[in-house]
Amino acid sequence: MEILSQLGDLFLAAVPTVIIVFLFYFFLRWSFFKPIERVLAERHKRAEGARQEAEQSRAAVQEKLRAYNDSLKKARSEMFVEQEGIRRRVLDERQTKVSTARVAAQKALHEAKQVIAEEVKSARAELEQSSGDMATEIADAILAGGPAGPGASRPGGAR
Repeated sequence: MEILSQLGDLFLAAVPTVIIVFLFYFFLRWSFFKPIERVLAERHKRAEGARQEAEQSRAAVQEKLRAYNDSLKKARSEMFVEQEGIRRRVLDERQTKVSTARVAAQKALHEAKQVIAEEVKSARAELEQSSGDMATEIADAILAGGPAGPGASRPGGAR
C-alpha cells in the first residue's frame, strides 16, 4: 500500500507539471505554430498563384510565338510570290528582247542575203559580159596567128 500512496503522491506532484506543459503547448501553438502555419499557407497560396501566373504567361507566350511564326510564314510566302512575279517579268522581258533581237538579226540576214544575191547577179552579168569580150579576144588572137603575149614567138620573126 505504501507503493500506492507513493504513486498517488508522485501523481499529485506531476499534475502541476502536466498542466504547465499543456499551458506551454497552447501558448506555443497560439504564439508560434499558428503564425507559422498562416505564413506557410500564405506562402503556398502565393507560390500556387505565381505558378498559375507563370503557366498563363507561358500559354500567352506560346500563343504569341505561334502568331509570330504564322505571320513569318505568311510574309515569306508573300515574298516568294513577289519574287516569282519579278522573275517571270524579267524572263518575259528577256524573251521579248531575244525575240526582238532575233527578228532584227533575221531581217539583217535577209537584207545581207539580198545584197549578196544582187552582187552575185551583177558579178555574173559582168563575168558574162567580160567572158564574151575575152572569148572574142582569144578568138582574134588565135586567128591572128598565136599568142600575142610577152615571150611569145612571132611568126616569121627572129629569134
